[in-house]
Amino acid sequence: MPSETVEHLREWLQENGVAPEDYIVSVFNTRDVVLLAEDHAIKHNLLLAQALIPRLHKAGVYTLGMEFGASEDQAALDALVGVSGPAGNYDEAAARRLMFNYNTGWAFKEYMDLYRVAWAFNRTRPAHTQPFRILNLSYRYNWRMSSPVRTPENTRLVFPKGNTEPYRAEIIRREILDKGEKVLVLTGTIHAFTRYAPPVFDYLSPGFYRLEEGYMGQTLYRMAPDRVFTILLHQPFDSRLNGAAQLVYPANGVLDAVMQGLGNRPVGFDLVGTPMGNLPDGSFFATGYPDFTLSQLADGYVYTMPFDRFEGCTVDDAFMTSENWSEAQANYPDPHWHKPPDTPDEYWTLVRSYADIAQRYARLHQTPD
Repeated sequence: MPSETVEHLREWLQENGVAPEDYIVSVFNTRDVVLLAEDHAIKHNLLLAQALIPRLHKAGVYTLGMEFGASEDQAALDALVGVSGPAGNYDEAAARRLMFNYNTGWAFKEYMDLYRVAWAFNRTRPAHTQPFRILNLSYRYNWRMSSPVRTPENTRLVFPKGNTEPYRAEIIRREILDKGEKVLVLTGTIHAFTRYAPPVFDYLSPGFYRLEEGYMGQTLYRMAPDRVFTILLHQPFDSRLNGAAQLVYPANGVLDAVMQGLGNRPVGFDLVGTPMGNLPDGSFFATGYPDFTLSQLADGYVYTMPFDRFEGCTVDDAFMTSENWSEAQANYPDPHWHKPPDTPDEYWTLVRSYADIAQRYARLHQTPD
């Protein structure tokens, strides 16, 4: 891209970009459900979500929805953070149990610290105001029933309450939309798409792909298109030619080049109808979309820092113990992604490997393919 175009984008951002916290909160002036699309286990994204809690409450947003949490434990979570009664002493062991109940391998401190931050805020929130709530959007899966070959029958045993995407959307409809409330939802990127339908490899379809329209964000958008907004947190994209085997920079690297000239300062900005949103992107997301641009992917964007500064979440060494090891192993999530650990040492190797962002992003390339 010509240097004068990059300079124009920098000028536009200097005039229109705002601090990420200010940007995210401002979206609630016109929307009720804001989907914050994350690459999982990135420390600064969780710290941003934690810092937002008092700002959200002041703006009349009293709920943070989180993919990582089981609805069966909502009453216990409400008690932990002080929603269903006065917040007593913080119970760190209870926080671990709640996360363990949902995902026996999710030993990442910054996710559980969202509970602690909500608890601390509720202890000192302004008198006669609504408590701040963490809303669990998933349920307990039974990975013990997983089989080497997936069939409708054994998948129903793993997911006894059905497909997770409509399940999550239904919780938001019932707890937020129907009550005229507002919520910030922290979720994996694929679940946060609304207007955009991601490609899925399909040998029987023309061009060997189809466009998927069944995710949580898309379901919410069909329910209430004027009330839902997606913000993409800065992250690499899968490659168009090599898929997840190779990562590429968003917007063919132009976005990062623009931000480098601005000192890589964190900034939030709209994508729809803006020069930044008009940036072409040649990643896997462009499959099936001629002349694909960032604005087709999401409504807004938050740039935090360059990828070489990303850190993984802190591993909580007390999450798995000799007392819960057998449960951790038996219900370790999705054996189709990786073989469940045979030993506690193997368990911790898997957990630490996922939080090793330098290793995870070693596949990152500057160019689209």
